[in-house]
Amino acid sequence: MSEKKKPRVILADDESHIREYLKAILVSMKCEVVGEAENGQEAVELYKSNKPDLIFLDVNMPLKTGDEALQEIMQEDSNAFVIMLTSVADMETVKDCIGKGAANYILKDTPRKEMMEMIKETWSNRLKSRNK
Repeated sequence: MSEKKKPRVILADDESHIREYLKAILVSMKCEVVGEAENGQEAVELYKSNKPDLIFLDVNMPLKTGDEALQEIMQEDSNAFVIMLTSVADMETVKDCIGKGAANYILKDTPRKEMMEMIKETWSNRLKSRNK
């Protein structure tokens, strides 16, 4: 992605194969994965301790849902850059998360190339809004 330093990213999903898949995509996009969480509670703790440039949050996780984790993260940092992950197109939950501050959402079964484009576009929009 386009910035002088590698964007620092946290991946939060209770399915390890999803984290591995995203990690491979993000590393190929010149990102640094600085943490991985298996549940929403770990995601919030990792966010607070690492202050990443971007966090991917699964909607359905144990201990704290992605929605609950998003709320806590946004309370901690109203400028947090969050992309929600979901395997079910539960549009009500997704719309709710966007309303609470998530920058975008990605369906987990999105093809790799399309997922990369969505991430790049969301990142680019984020940089543009910061520089206004």
